[in-house]
Amino acid sequence: MTASDLLRLAAIVFAAVSFIVVGDTAGKLLTAGGVHPIVVAWARFGIGALVLLPFSGLKLPELRDLLQWRVALRAVFVITGISCILTALKTEPIANVFGAFFVGPIVSYVLAIIFLGERPSKLRSLLLMIGFLGVLLVVKPGFGASVGMGFALAAGTFYGAYLMMTRTIAGAFRPRFLLLSQLLIGSVLLAPFGLTVGLPELTGGLALLFLVSALGSAAGNYLLVISSKKAEASLIAPLVYTQLVSATLSGILVFGDWPDLVSLIGLALIALSGGSALWDHQRRQRSAPI
Repeated sequence: MTASDLLRLAAIVFAAVSFIVVGDTAGKLLTAGGVHPIVVAWARFGIGALVLLPFSGLKLPELRDLLQWRVALRAVFVITGISCILTALKTEPIANVFGAFFVGPIVSYVLAIIFLGERPSKLRSLLLMIGFLGVLLVVKPGFGASVGMGFALAAGTFYGAYLMMTRTIAGAFRPRFLLLSQLLIGSVLLAPFGLTVGLPELTGGLALLFLVSALGSAAGNYLLVISSKKAEASLIAPLVYTQLVSATLSGILVFGDWPDLVSLIGLALIALSGGSALWDHQRRQRSAPI
């Protein structure tokens, strides 16, 4: 992977996590307005499936692949993770939620070593820890025993497993099929829960937020599939921390939360972690025997 390839990968991952932040911001606005988190999650998967289906290039033989256990398990991980984070956002500040959510890259990192046999360098492991320290400085979560923070931690754990599963099967299926599979499975599995809790009275503002929530999440996860075909999960993990940059901007623009000096130091550590991970990967490639 050349320097330009690495920069392109970083740009794709940053775009992916930024789209996800946009979707989650819209989701928080919806739940704060009284919409049940399960309804928001169901709408996110359902709208995404309806929008993508005409452009997915889905073939009849691929319908059988929806029942493959790896495809289904990956979908369950992201369905559960999104439902948990939307539940957490209903009661907890967005910064605290993202602080707990960022156990995801650590989970992905560990699972990739255990199940995929990846062997990241000691430096990359250190850089991941530095990025996590930066996250803690930014969000200053002060993890308590609240139910909301429990859901946020669960969301990060499921998301980490989802990243690992995406890396596992990314080379076996088309990116558009993988995205459509999780949207279709999510729409079906969440339908009974969404209908049970009841649907809100739809207004123009709610419809727009539902659309932004669905399309932001879909676009972000599609780009993550693309990046997973290009690089190891242990390389992508530090780059996912750049999501906090987007989350900070969202907090400023939408919720009026400005970062303090400690938070700015944390952002610098996150940037150092991701940038140095790319540099380390390039250095090892140059020194590898041809």
